[in-house]
Amino acid sequence: MSLNFKNDQEAVDGLSDAYKRLRSEIGKVIIGQDEVVKTVLISLFANGHSLLVGVPGLAKTLLVSTISEVLDLSFKRIQFTPDLMPSDITGAVILDENRAFKFNKGPLFANIVLADEINRTPPKTQAALLEAMQERSVTISGDRHILPKPFFVLATQNPIEQEGTYPLPEAQLDRFMFNIPLDYPSYEEEIAVVKATTTASNTELTNIVSANEILEYQQLIRKIPISDNVLEYCVSLASKTRPNTERSTESVNNYIAWGAGPRASQYLVLGAKTHAAIHGKYSPDIEDVQAIANYVLRHRIVRNYKAEAEGISEEDVIAGLF
Repeated sequence: MSLNFKNDQEAVDGLSDAYKRLRSEIGKVIIGQDEVVKTVLISLFANGHSLLVGVPGLAKTLLVSTISEVLDLSFKRIQFTPDLMPSDITGAVILDENRAFKFNKGPLFANIVLADEINRTPPKTQAALLEAMQERSVTISGDRHILPKPFFVLATQNPIEQEGTYPLPEAQLDRFMFNIPLDYPSYEEEIAVVKATTTASNTELTNIVSANEILEYQQLIRKIPISDNVLEYCVSLASKTRPNTERSTESVNNYIAWGAGPRASQYLVLGAKTHAAIHGKYSPDIEDVQAIANYVLRHRIVRNYKAEAEGISEEDVIAGLF
């Protein structure tokens, strides 16, 4: 690796150290939300996208912009609205002053893209984002344009206000590695937040990891070995969510209409590898899988009417799979 590590074990140690320094630097601005910060960084190092679900005012935008700053990455925020067109995010071919056609890049051309309130825009615009997330490219007038690397979409969704929204289809939800819930801060955390944000203090952040280093760490994650029993546990966990199949549990058969597809198994493996690496382990175990399983599975299973009537959540069903 060009990060000047002698071997992959040393590189894992380097990733673990970089993660600790990132957490410390982000903590200068983001108070609390430790689990959210950890999970977002895991998805970034695993080369996946994340969906943040929380009410307004929980510092989702600040979190994303802070992460982009300490990672020395370009950052763009797109406010999704009902009148947003695909060309508003991908860019369009225009006629320049020399009467020649040229491609004018949209806000998707950044390392980290914050898709704010993604469910407020029509399916046509959601589909344009879908191609970018999956292919890491956009097609305009038949020409394919490669997006910068690394490319990472963080989308936000408000779980309360559903009027005038276009719920994300299952195919698009499946493109997100993690679905990360944000909760209100604790009383002590809120006091610290209010103190920090109502004074004239200005926090200077330091770049911890460069874009090239992130790309190399993403390659390192793929090279981390995983034992057969842990890999089989990941696949078994995903297959247990599929109702009326060989491995499904009674709870799944009773309360789930659709289960997780094979992409869930892949993300469970990648998430477990990354979770192990940032904690200085050279290979993931079952505890690493369980630590990230909820974020991988919660948006990939669909409850039936019986679950809704009885107040059974996706998390309740997932807890019964371990």
